[in-house]
Amino acid sequence: MSLAQWALPSCHIKGATHHTPRDVEAAKQVKAIKKDNGSKMSKSSLWSVVSKMPPECFSNLYLGFPRNVRHILADWLENQPWEFLDVSDGFCQTLTNTLLTSMLDKLRKDSQCCRNQAELIQQVRWLEEICRREPQQMVETFKGILEREKAAVIEQFHSLPRSYCLKQEELKFGMAAQSLLHKLGEAQVLHDRLKQVSEMKNATVSPTPDVVSIKVKWTSVIRDAVVYLESMQAQVLKRITIWKRQQQLSGNGAFFNEDLAPIQEKCEILFDIHIRLSQELVNARIEWGMEGFTGVPEQISNSLTTLVKSSLLVDKQPPQVLKTQTKFHASVRFLLGPKLLANQVKMPTVKASIITEKQAREMVQSQVIEAWTECAGEILNNTATMEKNPSAKVYGTNFKSLSVKKIKRCERKGSESVTEEKCAILFTFNIAVSAINMTFHLEALSLPLVVIVHGNQDNNAKATILWDNAFAEVERLPFIVAERVTWPKMCETLNMRFVSEVGTTQGLLSEHFIFLAQKVFNDNSLKVEDFQERLVSWSQFNKELIPGRGFTFWQWFDGVVELSKKCLKNYWSDKLIIGFISKQYVQKLLCSEPDGTFLLRFSDSEIGGITIAHILRNQEGAAQIQNIQPFSANDLAIRTLGDRIRDLTQLKYLYKQKVKDEAFQKHYTKDQGMTKTDGYTPATIRMVAVSNSCDESQSQSSGKSIPPTHEMGTLQKENPLTNSPGYPSPMQSFPNHNILISPPLTQGNMQLPFTHGSPSPAYSPAGSMSPNTIPSFAQQYQDPLMQVDPPPFLVFSGNPNLDASNELYPTLEDVINDLFDMEELPGGVAPCLHPQNVPENDCNLEWVG
Repeated sequence: MSLAQWALPSCHIKGATHHTPRDVEAAKQVKAIKKDNGSKMSKSSLWSVVSKMPPECFSNLYLGFPRNVRHILADWLENQPWEFLDVSDGFCQTLTNTLLTSMLDKLRKDSQCCRNQAELIQQVRWLEEICRREPQQMVETFKGILEREKAAVIEQFHSLPRSYCLKQEELKFGMAAQSLLHKLGEAQVLHDRLKQVSEMKNATVSPTPDVVSIKVKWTSVIRDAVVYLESMQAQVLKRITIWKRQQQLSGNGAFFNEDLAPIQEKCEILFDIHIRLSQELVNARIEWGMEGFTGVPEQISNSLTTLVKSSLLVDKQPPQVLKTQTKFHASVRFLLGPKLLANQVKMPTVKASIITEKQAREMVQSQVIEAWTECAGEILNNTATMEKNPSAKVYGTNFKSLSVKKIKRCERKGSESVTEEKCAILFTFNIAVSAINMTFHLEALSLPLVVIVHGNQDNNAKATILWDNAFAEVERLPFIVAERVTWPKMCETLNMRFVSEVGTTQGLLSEHFIFLAQKVFNDNSLKVEDFQERLVSWSQFNKELIPGRGFTFWQWFDGVVELSKKCLKNYWSDKLIIGFISKQYVQKLLCSEPDGTFLLRFSDSEIGGITIAHILRNQEGAAQIQNIQPFSANDLAIRTLGDRIRDLTQLKYLYKQKVKDEAFQKHYTKDQGMTKTDGYTPATIRMVAVSNSCDESQSQSSGKSIPPTHEMGTLQKENPLTNSPGYPSPMQSFPNHNILISPPLTQGNMQLPFTHGSPSPAYSPAGSMSPNTIPSFAQQYQDPLMQVDPPPFLVFSGNPNLDASNELYPTLEDVINDLFDMEELPGGVAPCLHPQNVPENDCNLEWVG
């Protein structure tokens, strides 16, 4: 393909004589931009907001312009580029007449089905007279109407509809593109006229005045076109930058429209105009030399190179917390692929490399290839061929099985940890375009990421990424981010994270942010205004421990998010959980409430726990506040929060005097029938909460947590297994929530506990046990009238913080299988994990069959 074939042809303007198929394509592209403005962009228009505002807001909006005419024009008025019309420009004058004619035609058509037809026809005639005599006055009138409407919307809602802002951006680019195409067509006409005049007077030794004037005008038009082109390109590059920033914010849960088609369309228009201008300069150099164009060819070449390099984007980012030896996916997209790769015989190969923050900064500052040649680690499956989808006009590369094999750590300063060390994936490839005789080296840098080697680093790595995503500047050196940010910005980030991760539309309230501020600043101020000007530091966020606790603010908050995502989404969405409230403030809220009033709050002392605080009143009416020991995600997996609340009869009203059953009815598990045909007596579990043997009144009055304890029945008698050395009884170790199986599985009053965190031996079938080793309650199951097997009761403990993928630590399934595959010990008792070897905050599986 020759250079001339790349050129964008002249527009259909008076006097233009050269047209090619690419002319039609360019016109379609511009037309598509205008059509987009009037269709999908109008779904949330400015008028849709203005028309619903109170009547008093309209008093100064139209200043004599008929309001019913504004209503008929509706979205059409704001879908036209009134703001960007320059009456001094010849093209804009022609476009103004076209737009006003279209407006009058619309009004005439709509007047036929209008109630006040005669009045509207008279108004149309009045507007027609103004458009004929003073079209510029009509344009200024429309500009003023739209400006006043925007000001009214901003005053009431503090912002404009997002779709309206995007629409104005599209109008601006579309208007500039049409104007630039007009200039290129004008330049082509001048070029042809210049050739004709030169041929007619080729016998003249020196140029005639006509030739000189035409050449000066032609040079001026070309220079104006270059200025227009740079302005348009700056707008598109800004849109690409905004797209990247929105993509980064989406990592924290922000809305993100990842559609690149509109940006690609603009890039293609710019590319065609670049080629067209380059062609004009080639013709000028051949025919008349480069007089008057000093520096212009270099200017266009540099601008084109910037456009091509900017059109390679990481459209699917790799995970921002990467674990070594774990596969991940990423992809890049080349927006100018349809222009530069459509006729390539062999598609280029894209390479992925991992580089450090320092290397990324050097690459941006030095703009040399050598900056990224030394990688910070090794990535497997790091090359892939560019693929094309001509029907969708998408050219890109998918990396489906990337994996970081190893990572080279940098020298860290001070107390910086490995989870604060940021890296990035760099995607690169080279392309030589013979048609324009240019070679490009393209690079696309991923968002910053943290590489970890163990699952227990994940939480702190997420904190680093969250901070960087939230507070990075749009234009920055990789990957510099502020050490301190304002508390309102932090509130916005925490709310965004909570809403997106939990999957709810119910965000955090100002009251919640007061509690969070008290926590992060260790300040008991009670007003939102007290924290508006405060700065929160990275250290306060995830380096300094909360006073009196063994974890940071982020670790605590992330635990709340995980618990809410797994177990509490529906409760939170139904506004049943206050959650972010201190234990001290709970007492203030409940002390004046009726007996049995309760609320749900996230635990201060445990990561990922939710507790029930409720009020008890004695016969004299004295208030006592109790806080039930917090429930973890493991607890709520055994029995849901709704069922636990139903079990506790002392809970009567959700705070604000809402009857418990009315509030939580939809969250109760439906009762299953108690009759089954398989020969087994069905069993259910329930929870009870009773005070310990310690002074109950002191615990209640102080607001301390009172863990539910066990109602053991006959199980409290001495047992040769549970009281033998190495097997402490449930009452002696790990007191916790008491969940009872009901109805009782034995004759008499015995209730078999389904315990949480209480090690108990596992039982083999009665036939395999020595009579001397069968416990008293197990002997009762040998009664043939029961027709049931002795219930296997297995308690096993494992640490949820350990990475299941690490071979040093067996998975939950492996431990269970090992217990069942193990040879029976004397007496038929399978081994149970010793409680002394169980770390604190274990994940406990209790199985009762």
